[in-house]
Amino acid sequence: MAAVTERALSFGSVAAAYEKFRLGYPQKLVDEVLAYADRPVRTALEIGAGTGKATRAFAARGLSLTATDPDAAMLAELRRHVPGTVTTVRAAFEELPLTPAYDLVFAAASLHWTEPDQRWARVAAMLRPEGVFASFGGPLRLADGDVEEAVRAARAPFLVDDEVPSPDGTPAENVMQWPGTELVGSDLFTDVRQSTIERRASISGHDYVGHLSTISAYLELPEPAREQVLGRILDVLPERVTLVGDITLHLARLR
Repeated sequence: MAAVTERALSFGSVAAAYEKFRLGYPQKLVDEVLAYADRPVRTALEIGAGTGKATRAFAARGLSLTATDPDAAMLAELRRHVPGTVTTVRAAFEELPLTPAYDLVFAAASLHWTEPDQRWARVAAMLRPEGVFASFGGPLRLADGDVEEAVRAARAPFLVDDEVPSPDGTPAENVMQWPGTELVGSDLFTDVRQSTIERRASISGHDYVGHLSTISAYLELPEPAREQVLGRILDVLPERVTLVGDITLHLARLR
């Protein structure tokens, strides 16, 4: 658990940048989760809330929400932007108590930071009967192929890839992606669904580099190398870039 937790804690050093440059989540996402539940959702637990990008979308619906994260700096940033009615708990997923149980447990681009051992048993224990689990996220990619290739070439001496690989090795061409693959194989959950919510954005080249500065692949580089690669990428970017940030949503119901 130590290695995963250490990587998850790397974001605290850039909490303000994470809040500034990471995209938020649309209300359409919340609509899908609540429609899937098909029953009143009054309480929710968020795993790895970060600065609260997803927290505020669900809090806006009046849920009694507990947002958790292992990083104190990320939670401090979250409190600046979410309603005071949201309860915050500083803890890794593996450290969270299994009571009380919730109507909904969800993770926004954070589930891959949890340890696979007992992951689903813990989620199941946190849910009330017929409770719902939701996991969602997706990489942010440049829409222009030529610009993407220029960025890839600029990054190559430092990083072959800057995306997080599938935790269970599921190939990108598979219809069902992780964590749906694990949920389908679990006897604790049923009615597993996968859907895609389109998300597009147009931002400045500087802001795109700001976004990259909050990604773990860059955060793990020594500071001089990180500054150099981000500078090289900025040099090949146009003034504004169009981003494709489609969100993959996985839903499952406790058996």
